[in-house]
Amino acid sequence: MRQVLDEAAKGGYGVGAFNVNNMEQIQAIMEAARETKSPVIVQASRGARAYSNDHFLYHLMLAATEVYPEIPTVLHLDHGNSVETCKSAIEMGFTSVMMDGSLLADGKTPSDFDYNVKVTREVVEMAHAKGVTVEGEIGCLGGIEDGHGAGLDGLSHLTDPQQAVEFVAASGLDALAIAIGTSHGAYKFSSAPTGETLKMSRLIEIHKRLPNTHLVMHGSSSVPKDLQDVINQYGGKLKPTWGVPVEEIQLGIKNGVRKINVDTDNRLAITGAIRKVFAETPEKFDPRDYMKPARDAMKKVVALRMTQFGQAGHAGDYTAIPLAEMAKRYAAK
Repeated sequence: MRQVLDEAAKGGYGVGAFNVNNMEQIQAIMEAARETKSPVIVQASRGARAYSNDHFLYHLMLAATEVYPEIPTVLHLDHGNSVETCKSAIEMGFTSVMMDGSLLADGKTPSDFDYNVKVTREVVEMAHAKGVTVEGEIGCLGGIEDGHGAGLDGLSHLTDPQQAVEFVAASGLDALAIAIGTSHGAYKFSSAPTGETLKMSRLIEIHKRLPNTHLVMHGSSSVPKDLQDVINQYGGKLKPTWGVPVEEIQLGIKNGVRKINVDTDNRLAITGAIRKVFAETPEKFDPRDYMKPARDAMKKVVALRMTQFGQAGHAGDYTAIPLAEMAKRYAAK
């Protein structure tokens, strides 16, 4: 992932990181990448790894690189809760891991600065020896995703700019996730976010202090009303909610954001498409009859985000560096 983010920095664009749990989601992401000619980050949380089993997930990703050889593709561990979790992902073949030391190993309790540095540094040393990229986090996001998160309000533990500088220097990480008011899940904001709820000024300040560090925006689904409406039209009961406006993400990209995590939007697209098939053709029972439109709906959202983030058209800019070569580059630093 370090190479993908370095290239994004050169080109001044961001790269979407899309969560997966099954074959159809991986296919949707890769088809969108081919359609838009985009490099791509495919990421799996601990919950996804438990749901699909690492071996299935890894071999689905191998299939993706065989079917789409022209697409620079990253397999990233999202929100690793411990050194052991990151180690298991690296051994399985993940090319990038996140050590989220902002929370303790239970994935729920906010940690302190020293603990975060210690575990992140340990993962960096282990990962870089294998050529694997490391993302860390300072500050805590709001909400809970796949059982990971303190369930706090997005404004509870914002990233302190000076601490961010100290954390990057002490840990040696490749990418830094920051807390600026976003949350996991669909219910990020109860009204359209403003400067009081989404602290873009904090992001800009961090970028000024860390101009050469790749920043990461988590909880960055935009939760479009049209996707909510499809679900509710066909029997769903989503409460009104607002996500992160694409315009704010684009402002972030202009200020050092290179990786943007998107999950909820894809879940909404899939669920709306499945509900529509069930409602309009209740006689259908073949999973392919509803998984095909679900896959197509997710592909449409992913392709749109790839275009909006600026990564479209950049898949052919460079040749992917093998992990062994990356390990040599890390060792030479």
